[in-house]
Amino acid sequence: MLPGGIVATGPAKRYAGRITPYVVLTCIVAASGGALFGYDNGVTGGVVAMPDFLEKFFPSVLADVEADGQNGNPYCKYNSQPLQWFTSSLFIAGVFAALPAGYTTRKYGRKKTMLIAGLLFDVGVVITCTAFNLAMLIVGRILLGIAVAFASVAVTLYNSEMAPAHIRGRLNQIFQVVLTLGIVLAQAINIGTQHIPGYGWRISLMFAGVPALVLTLGGLLLPDTPNSLIERGHQEQGKQVLRDIRGVDNVEEEFQDIKAACERAALVTNPWRTIFKPSYAAQLFVAITSTLFQQWTGINTIIFYAPQLFITLGASQNAALAATIVTGVVNHLATYVSLWAADEFGRRVLFIEGGIQMSIALVVIGITLAATGGEIWAAWFVLALMCVYISAYAWSWGPLGWLYSSEVQPLETRSAGQSITTLVNLMFSFVIGQTYLSMLCSMRWGLFFFFAGMCVLMTITVYGFYPETKGLGIEETPRVFQKHWCAALRDQPAFVLERPISTCKRPPKYCAGNLGCMTFSVAKSLLLLLTG
Repeated sequence: MLPGGIVATGPAKRYAGRITPYVVLTCIVAASGGALFGYDNGVTGGVVAMPDFLEKFFPSVLADVEADGQNGNPYCKYNSQPLQWFTSSLFIAGVFAALPAGYTTRKYGRKKTMLIAGLLFDVGVVITCTAFNLAMLIVGRILLGIAVAFASVAVTLYNSEMAPAHIRGRLNQIFQVVLTLGIVLAQAINIGTQHIPGYGWRISLMFAGVPALVLTLGGLLLPDTPNSLIERGHQEQGKQVLRDIRGVDNVEEEFQDIKAACERAALVTNPWRTIFKPSYAAQLFVAITSTLFQQWTGINTIIFYAPQLFITLGASQNAALAATIVTGVVNHLATYVSLWAADEFGRRVLFIEGGIQMSIALVVIGITLAATGGEIWAAWFVLALMCVYISAYAWSWGPLGWLYSSEVQPLETRSAGQSITTLVNLMFSFVIGQTYLSMLCSMRWGLFFFFAGMCVLMTITVYGFYPETKGLGIEETPRVFQKHWCAALRDQPAFVLERPISTCKRPPKYCAGNLGCMTFSVAKSLLLLLTG
């Protein structure tokens, strides 16, 4: 048995086919959903740093910025609950939309769900960039949050199911590449629009409509995935799409495997109940934690509030926005490392290396801020350390969190599983987005030690619980849990086991599946109540 509870499963099945321009193009267009989230991440922090925007919607914050913080504390310049609500309202809307998005992807397909996401984002952009009061601004953000939830569920499933097994890591991670590109473009646009008096922030928010239009067109023109089509009874259409994306006529073996998975999925009438059974608990646990820990790295707060952090350390507004472009470029370029490395070295290696590198960088940032007291030179040293931190995130937890969660679930619970992981991700994005500026005000440099501790915890979790999935077909991947060290302690394979938790041959504390069941028992009760 290998470290971390991973048992070798033998060579992965290799289906007939080749990498076709058609499958690459469809994945790129679908991945424009990542640009929705990325552009919003990049544009928000810059817009919040613009005096015209603050004067119109948050005049008290502008007064604190000009007064060098609350009570002379520079870390409290942007400590405002209404301002944090502006940022985090997107996430809380996404939390409530995540479960309906899972229902939509299973019943109506990945394609139509992407179309819904694109249309909602179009409407949300129009409302936010024309807002004349805070209420209108928040309504627009809520629509954007619903769109992000639908896109996050549908696009990652779409790319995972369309991609050939041996390059699934690369094609799925196009989502993250486009996301980071959206961040960089937003940051660059903010540099230009900040000099347009009165309405520069409106132009920044307006450009978010571009990726939304691309996703809308994709929802109209792209085919649905073979897995989704076959699951919904369109077998011949699904088989033809499979021929198109594989570039060969002989796709019978892969078609039969997908068909078998669909037949197994058809036996599941309520995936929301099924996914909380002990037989699926290990998959649910690793899927949820892979996206949950994305947020507890602290990355979204650094992306959102990087300008505010640099201004806190004494940089000018222009310098702060320029520094965020540097971090954005590093974030984007480092993502390409994962495109190659995830399928070459595997998911576990990158998860663990990234966690260690981020932990070290965050500790050094905390020490620097504690030792210097916020001198201007420290801002540029912190910028260099942030680049070390962000590069580690960009080739590990950033792209792999979404990739891993989308590939570990069997077809019968895949939409439900991705909905739940998206819900958890957005829920903690909301929690951190709503509290970060207040935590920075009260904890100061200690906040970076907190996030470093979370990075250590998530690295230990990967080592102990995460099986390797590289090179496995999308319908093969859930079977790796048959060899997971928790499932090995039971009498039946993890993905077909229907026994109660009490049949585990060791105490629950040794079992990843039981740990998942216990951790999410409250969520289970709530979901079963909502879904009947």
